[in-house]
Amino acid sequence: MAERRPARFTGVRTYTDPFGRFYFRYPTDWTEYELEGREGVMYAPEADDKLTGFSAWVAPMEHPAVAEDLEDLREGVDEGLAQFAECSIEDQSEVVLGNLIKFERTFTFQDDNVTRKRKTALIYVDRWLIVLTFQGSTVEAYEYWLAMANYSFDTFNIPEALWFSVDRELAGRVGS
Repeated sequence: MAERRPARFTGVRTYTDPFGRFYFRYPTDWTEYELEGREGVMYAPEADDKLTGFSAWVAPMEHPAVAEDLEDLREGVDEGLAQFAECSIEDQSEVVLGNLIKFERTFTFQDDNVTRKRKTALIYVDRWLIVLTFQGSTVEAYEYWLAMANYSFDTFNIPEALWFSVDRELAGRVGS
């Protein structure tokens, strides 16, 4: 069996959310898919494997998230992960910048008798939950495409207006 060539970029493009809430860069040769029932997009490196890909979507929240919500939000993240069959968390981090709250989790889980691997960032920005996900249909697919997906994670950004909305001093909100 011939060894698979390493994943490589042939070019990059920038995806900008239609409402201007975020943007990120992605490989030009990845296939774009709409996310059914979500405001967002998914890019897959191979058109015949829609279970491997990078996605970004936004959901409005009823109330703005503030730093003091960290514990409650963490509890919700943990409850969500507990819904995955045989979920095993490999890496986790949390960041609070003003009132911006970000959770990152990397984990494996069972789906249709296959072990899949996923990296997710849940970002609470004012009245928005922005979710970034890279998933591999298998652990091997995850590892193979990870460097390219990390580029999309690393180039993800929100516009200045949203940064100002989570600045505790400028927004005038210290607590709920």
